[in-house]
Amino acid sequence: MSEHSSETEVQKRPVNNNLIFGVVILIIVACVAAYILLQPDDKPTQTVEDIVTEEVPMAEFQEPEPEPEPEPVAAPEPEPVVVEQPVAREEEPVPEVEPLPTLNESDEVVVARMDEVLSDQVMSLMVTDDLIRRGVVYVDNIAKGKVAASHAPVERPKESFKVIEGDILTIDPNSYERYTPYVKLFTSLSAAQAIRIYDEYKPLINEAYAEIGYEGDAFNQTLEEAIDVLLDTPEPKGDMPLVRNSVTYQYAYSEWENLPQAQKQLLRMGPENMKKVKAALRNIKAELEK
Repeated sequence: MSEHSSETEVQKRPVNNNLIFGVVILIIVACVAAYILLQPDDKPTQTVEDIVTEEVPMAEFQEPEPEPEPEPVAAPEPEPVVVEQPVAREEEPVPEVEPLPTLNESDEVVVARMDEVLSDQVMSLMVTDDLIRRGVVYVDNIAKGKVAASHAPVERPKESFKVIEGDILTIDPNSYERYTPYVKLFTSLSAAQAIRIYDEYKPLINEAYAEIGYEGDAFNQTLEEAIDVLLDTPEPKGDMPLVRNSVTYQYAYSEWENLPQAQKQLLRMGPENMKKVKAALRNIKAELEK
């Protein structure tokens, strides 16, 4: 296990026509005429002057004048239909998207964008020189199982690698702590945030990828391959013995020592840090595959 690494988005009111109809009044005129009949007395020897009974003229009944028909009541005019016009919604202004800078002038913009979502402590770990190119080369190497230390987009840990001397050399657990700030950097962004930033600068990322001899739009596949390499790193159940080789240390068991450099680098972070990194990588991979 070497500390040295190789590179490479009408309502209408129903019309209520209330019509009022006039009432027709019927007038009934019926007149009945009647006369009185008088009968003579029965006396034989007496001349009786005929009593002339005047016929009382029958009273004339006049038909009452018909009452004038009431004037028809005009039906009220229907209320005008009020058509409610839909209220025009004001469209929200679409924010202007600032054009991306050139790849050579991208550092200031990318660092400012990262600074919006990362703490100052985490930002202090990043190498801000040629950031996109560094990241592209670093990911390309990890996809091959390698570690391009000189192109790392973060600073190297300041603390040295420590071991516990004894009958068997093992990694000092305190050595794992030197990677904790880097794990916090990696896990401080949600997978959705990381993919948004990635998509935002994807044209520049593809340009940098084309510079090292690849098809620019193929970087997405390379990123997924790099994630798979790290996710395939085996997880040890206990301490892993080391052997000293000149000024470096190697894993005593070949099954660990023969792992790709990128996986051995992840092992160095310790079991707890490795679990956190793998969990974040799975979330990022899930977002990439949507």
